[in-house]
Amino acid sequence: MNIRALLVVAVVALSGIGGALAQSVSFGQSRLEVVSGDGRHHPFAVELASTEEQLSQGLMFRKSLAADAGMLFDFGRSRDVAMWMKNTLIPLDMLFMDRTGKVVYIEEYAVPGTLQPRGPSEPVLGVLEVAAGTARRLGLHAGDRVLHPMFAAGR
Repeated sequence: MNIRALLVVAVVALSGIGGALAQSVSFGQSRLEVVSGDGRHHPFAVELASTEEQLSQGLMFRKSLAADAGMLFDFGRSRDVAMWMKNTLIPLDMLFMDRTGKVVYIEEYAVPGTLQPRGPSEPVLGVLEVAAGTARRLGLHAGDRVLHPMFAAGR
């Protein structure tokens, strides 16, 4: 087998591993609302990531994300967080929330595949990832609020 054929086999095998990994992690489902500064409520159907395996997997290997869908990362306690786009195929907006659900930072149009860390300089309890352009389309800003049971306890 020549080098070119071997490289093709390796890439296909690694693609299969990535696809298998994406299929092996399951996520809970939930609904939340983002309340913008003008009082409008924006509903989203989200997948929940709270275990180490789910937090590590996130939206990796996904090829699309509906306009009203996303993933909510629950870190269990407020902590410093940096997110990156390793193995993420679609551009995303990331909303970082404190323990009360207040949006403290928004990263718009995160580029797929980059390892550049993103996040605020203060601890957060959660991150909401949505399709790129959502924050701009809905007029979302720091100071807006995410309504979801994970913020009810004010951890």
